[in-house]
Amino acid sequence: MERKWNLLIGIVVGIVVVAASVYASGLTKLLLSPFRSSTEYKSSDAVVAPELAAGEWINSEPLKLKDLHGRVVLVEFWTFGCINCRNTLPFVKSWHDRYSDKGLTIIGVHSPEFDEERDVTNLRREVVSLGIHYPVITDNDYQTWNAYKVEAWPTTFLLDKQGRIRWMHVGEGKYDETDRLIQKLLAE
Repeated sequence: MERKWNLLIGIVVGIVVVAASVYASGLTKLLLSPFRSSTEYKSSDAVVAPELAAGEWINSEPLKLKDLHGRVVLVEFWTFGCINCRNTLPFVKSWHDRYSDKGLTIIGVHSPEFDEERDVTNLRREVVSLGIHYPVITDNDYQTWNAYKVEAWPTTFLLDKQGRIRWMHVGEGKYDETDRLIQKLLAE
């Protein structure tokens, strides 16, 4: 009987340790994130977006978010080897084409998944090949990725004209919603 109690106590302690590890590692948020892939924030609840970390810029001189106040900014975390990122690309390019002269700035933050994606020569070639004309910054050390608490490719943030995060989306889809929110933020 005592052996059964010891076994039961061992199992309970093991479950508690595993649960605590999952919680402490942040996996809880990651495991639940597919159910909350998009979040819209009211202006009163929005927080100022973290500044972009240093990196190499493609298609632009270095940009600072604080210098873009007065413009809506779409920040997309992507990597050129990610098929999901490639699937979002036609929509991101379309928003750049339609709204850049109306006050939208798009910044692609390239956070590599594989070694060949870290090479800026490869990235420059892919940017040209993919027809990307908006600014792209390298994030090889994941400083910007970590500052934004990104967990997957692609992840998109919309910043209002005051530089506050008003919307976040993980993954593909929600293109009509994104377009609607871009228009809403441009009109504010």
